[in-house]
Amino acid sequence: MKILMVNKFLYPNGGSETYIFQLGEELQKRGHEVQYFGMEHEGRIVGNRIDCYTSDMDFHTGKLQKLLYPFKIIYSVEAKRRMGRVLQDMHPDVVHLNNINFQLTPSVIYAVRSYEKRTGRKVKVVYTAHDYQWVCPNHMMRIPSTGKICFDCRGGYFGMCTRNRCIHNSRVKSLLGTIEAKYYMWRRTYGMVDVIICPSEFMKKQLDTSPLLEEKTVMMRNFVERAVDMEKQGITDADVKQPVRTDFQKQKDVEKPSSKGMANRKSTQPGDYVLYFGRFSEEKGIRTLLAACEALPDIPFVFAGSGPLEEKVSNAKNVENKGFVTGEALHRLIAGARFSVYPSEWYENCPFSVMESQIYGTPVLVSDLGGAPELVQAGRTGDLFRGGDAEELTAHIRELWNQPELCRAYRENCKEIKFDTIGEYCDRIVKDVYQTGDMT
Repeated sequence: MKILMVNKFLYPNGGSETYIFQLGEELQKRGHEVQYFGMEHEGRIVGNRIDCYTSDMDFHTGKLQKLLYPFKIIYSVEAKRRMGRVLQDMHPDVVHLNNINFQLTPSVIYAVRSYEKRTGRKVKVVYTAHDYQWVCPNHMMRIPSTGKICFDCRGGYFGMCTRNRCIHNSRVKSLLGTIEAKYYMWRRTYGMVDVIICPSEFMKKQLDTSPLLEEKTVMMRNFVERAVDMEKQGITDADVKQPVRTDFQKQKDVEKPSSKGMANRKSTQPGDYVLYFGRFSEEKGIRTLLAACEALPDIPFVFAGSGPLEEKVSNAKNVENKGFVTGEALHRLIAGARFSVYPSEWYENCPFSVMESQIYGTPVLVSDLGGAPELVQAGRTGDLFRGGDAEELTAHIRELWNQPELCRAYRENCKEIKFDTIGEYCDRIVKDVYQTGDMT
């Protein structure tokens, strides 16, 4: 089969990029042709045969003031035109959409349907929902200015996005997000997609509130690789795996960011620390976790990641900030922790961090929001706490830390957890989604 993978970022940036790179690589191993469409960027590592992409756009910058910018983030004529060129060259059987809103826009859906009319070829359009964009204009179901969890826009009441200034706390940007959501609801654009993959039951429930989507959604949990026996393979902390590269990539070296906050700090030993790994940002619950760290000065914490709250993480007295870590070095950190903490304060979908912890036998203390609790058997493979509650989080960390035998029991129970490997996931998506669209 020929699969065109569509995502606004074609460089390592987050969970959706991890998903498309690994899935694309596995599909290629099975003999399928995979190409990519998205924005041009100096860090791009995958691409398409004719080297055709949209211009780089950053919704977080002051470029919003440019006259044409507001229109480009609602409907991109450029993205539709350039994707049409890629479609005409590749003639894909499947177009697999991922994160497309704002930078690419759903105009790429119209590009596919225009291609079908022009050529008479049928293309299966699949969308993997990495967030709640199609039912919530700010994609998180959370009001950033207050941290309040919000369902106000479900059912198409998108005007609340403007009222609550849900996008970057800006009324102008929030208004644009509202217009975009209303426009595509009015045009019934998302109903033109054939299958919508939801990686959690929670995600499926939210998308099913839209009449355009409810009969198209299927639940298919994300993949994660089996744990590596690192000791037997002689893997060291220096053995860091580089991002996936494919046939149509830019040959660029990917530099591993340096670790921060490590000067004059004693290295931790296995089982001697509590681990957080992921993005250092508000919605990930980092402020709440740092408050718990401060209340527990006798417990050592290790953080691995990067983000806007990196300075606060590095300045915490009992926190060792490893910086951005990947591959086997990250796996060592995970396997060596007494337990990991996932304190997210928005409705996460199916976080890789929770799954990776468990396959390495590390129990997880996770907030009770979104799809993350579906991955944890409370009292058996980890525990839950009320998202955003620093006192409850502190109490849970203390309780687990003071019960190493309980953590060891949780660790043994984690060995029984089974997730699809990338190979198993690839076989399922080809058979049950790409070829038929029916899930069993």
